Amino acid sequence: SIDRESDGVIYTYAGQEIGVASTKNFIAQLVNLYLFTIYLGVLKWTISEKESKDMISEIKCLPEYVENVLQQNKDIERIAKKYYQSKDFLFIGRGLNYPTALEGALKLKEISYIHATGYAAGELKHGPIALIDKHMPVVCIATKSATYEKMISNIQEVKARKGRLIIIATEGDEFVKQLSEDIIYVPEVPESLAPIVTSIPLQLLAYHIAVNLGCDVDQ
Repeated sequence: SIDRESDGVIYTYAGQEIGVASTKNFIAQLVNLYLFTIYLGVLKWTISEKESKDMISEIKCLPEYVENVLQQNKDIERIAKKYYQSKDFLFIGRGLNYPTALEGALKLKEISYIHATGYAAGELKHGPIALIDKHMPVVCIATKSATYEKMISNIQEVKARKGRLIIIATEGDEFVKQLSEDIIYVPEVPESLAPIVTSIPLQLLAYHIAVNLGCDVDQ
């Protein structure tokens, strides 16, 4: 019915979604929007042919990047066992990773029934920081980007209030080890593709927390 009512349709071709949390559809939609953006950029002469080919080449590397993230599954499972009894979670990110923080919080709420909120890290001082204490896990998306230094500053603010830090970081980032022992590494990718590789560990974290709580992740 959506197809019939729409003037234009882009299919995700992600196959039937079994789980109610719609994880693979979310990733497929990100990829489709990225491809659509490249196409519009070429049409409007804001992206050159060479740039578009380079961007598409990066997309073709996504299976390798995703496989790399999936190899962190044991670490994510360990972190889930450590935090699954927490009653509240805060997810923070900046720029393109702010919506990713919203996705992480949504998935945790949806399949584990734990209260979770996604927040723009730059707005942390305007309310949420007052809730942070030694009982509050804060999931921080701190991959290498134009806002990395500011994100580290936000993480340090959380640490100063004894928040329990779970950090999503770029491979090779040794500095974050000074801030937390709970780190999930993702491969270094162009900033515009970061939401795809950072969404997956957040989805896996929600999955493992739900399993530890005895929740049916498909309902």
